[in-house]
Amino acid sequence: MPTQAKSSAGVQPQNARGVYTICPTPFSADGALDLDSIRTLVDFQVSAGVTGLAILGFLGEAHKLSNSERRTVTSTFVKHAAGRVPVWVGVRALGTAGAIEQAREAAEVGAAAVFAAPLDNASDAVQFDYYQALAAALPIPVVIHDFPDSFGTEIKSEVIARLGREGGVGFIKMEEPPVGQKITRILELAGGSMGIFGGLGGVYFLEELQRGAVGTMTGFAFPEILVRIYNQYAAGDHAGAAATFDRYCPLIRYEFQPKIGLALRKYIYQKRGVIACDAIRAPGMRMDPVTAKELEATVKRVGLSLDVKGALVIA
Repeated sequence: MPTQAKSSAGVQPQNARGVYTICPTPFSADGALDLDSIRTLVDFQVSAGVTGLAILGFLGEAHKLSNSERRTVTSTFVKHAAGRVPVWVGVRALGTAGAIEQAREAAEVGAAAVFAAPLDNASDAVQFDYYQALAAALPIPVVIHDFPDSFGTEIKSEVIARLGREGGVGFIKMEEPPVGQKITRILELAGGSMGIFGGLGGVYFLEELQRGAVGTMTGFAFPEILVRIYNQYAAGDHAGAAATFDRYCPLIRYEFQPKIGLALRKYIYQKRGVIACDAIRAPGMRMDPVTAKELEATVKRVGLSLDVKGALVIA
């Protein structure tokens, strides 16, 4: 378990574990922010039993928002969560100063932590200094966001482990396949100082838990399924967790398609009555009618329905 990093009270949140849903940013049909849908999205996630919310990552279309919109989105999520669950906020900038500015703003409006992308094309030494400086500048924890397929930057296991031991950073959202080997390597090197969250749509959630991950941060639009898997595994029912994972894996796999995954997730959330509109801002791939039928057929094949409103009880 991690032993470093800070919470808003200056204490490491050592119980940070479970399912942190990466939330989409809802828009109306004309592309404007839909704050009412943020509120219904928060209520749904709480009812689904998630541990926390993660906003303004790739799924949150953070790169398509203005600075003022970032602050509005963050404050709306935090205010409506009202302490029921923590809200973690994504940070991505070209340099340390910009990242600190984004992170401090998130902290000011009540974020419980930030998950920060690496600097582009930086050396190991520069990456270490960047995350260390970010952690030192904030009253809340910093989570490393390791996603080379999207960021184009690899963070080596040795750097991650050193950040846990010496850099004041106690968590990572680790999304670099093969996930099992990297999780094992980080835990071996970190000496208990780094807590690992998986991601990648939940496609490897079971294996991540088996390797020692403390949970997942992903945007799967049936989060109650991930909550069920986590709760079963944490209670020692590893066979039950595997059975639940296997049952719903076709949907987890289909929904986590590169480029179009965001459209699939927003479509599901709209159909489930969680958000009012599935609009995404350009640039972004939209769904076609054939894809919608494929998605709905996959949902039905695993025994679920898009017609049922509210969080489901997953047996």
